[in-house]
Amino acid sequence: MAGMIVDCGIYRDGKRVPGPEDFSDALAEVRAAGNGFLWIGLADPTTEEFDHVSDEFGLHPLAVEDAVTAHQRPKVDIYQDSVFTVLKTAAYHQDHETVSIGELMIFLGDSYVMTVRHGPESPLKDLRAELEAQPELLAHGPAAVLYAVCDLVVDQYLDVATELQTDLDELEAEIFSPGRSRGAAERIYGFKRQVVGFRKATFPLMEPALRLTRAGDEVRVPFVAGALRPYFRDVADHLAKVNEVVESLDRLLSDILSANLAQVSVQQNDDMRKISAWAALAAVPTMIAGIYGMNFEHMPELRQAWGYPAVLLVMAGVCVGLHRLFKRAGWL
Repeated sequence: MAGMIVDCGIYRDGKRVPGPEDFSDALAEVRAAGNGFLWIGLADPTTEEFDHVSDEFGLHPLAVEDAVTAHQRPKVDIYQDSVFTVLKTAAYHQDHETVSIGELMIFLGDSYVMTVRHGPESPLKDLRAELEAQPELLAHGPAAVLYAVCDLVVDQYLDVATELQTDLDELEAEIFSPGRSRGAAERIYGFKRQVVGFRKATFPLMEPALRLTRAGDEVRVPFVAGALRPYFRDVADHLAKVNEVVESLDRLLSDILSANLAQVSVQQNDDMRKISAWAALAAVPTMIAGIYGMNFEHMPELRQAWGYPAVLLVMAGVCVGLHRLFKRAGWL
């Protein structure tokens, strides 16, 4: 149980205060006091471990199932006593030109916030310390943690999008250079798969991000104070920028792939013309030599002393003429 709990702390008026180490006792203390909130962080919990936690916090069974199973789309689900948010984390690995995707879940209630991470790409390593240095933000309650997590994840998206853009510029220059390497289509397709995987993390998050900015009893998200909505609006703006970049990358990759395939087709046509031209040059002397190799008695110039060199001259002349013709036509 202790292995899955990364940290557990009580916060009042934006500051961390001493409290019980056991999360059950800490939650009971917060609820009894009627002010402050508990922030508990979990990492890759098993079903059995999370069942114990969910019983203490009274989490909805459907949200618990999603949190344990993972592999969910980014979303915000509202239950009677909690708000369940799913985020995809992303990190770009320069050495392999790959985007790795992780997952974060946040449970938000009136006296607690719970973060559940899946996968190694977690941006929460230093977030708690950074938030504890901003008591004015933490004073808004557990929703401030939700905002900070969303903001950090989207900032991570911006970093990944920038890295993808830089590597795509390098890939484009390399592919369209005169001495381009083989297997360009495979590299483009592999890069496109990374962009598509990244897009699956960023695009579905737009609707939940906008939902967190809305006011009104019918559309607002519970436990999110109105003072925090401008913060979530800033997150949505940054996410919109990320999605614009990702869409541009996806479109550009499709254009590059089409252009590369067109280049390959043109190159293949050039190669076929060259092969055909050389085959034609070889066919003329082969045909003439084949005719004279039939051993017929009555053949032109067969008994003339100059017949053999004359035939060779004819072969050479025809070949030179064809070579010039093909050269002028651009086939050679």
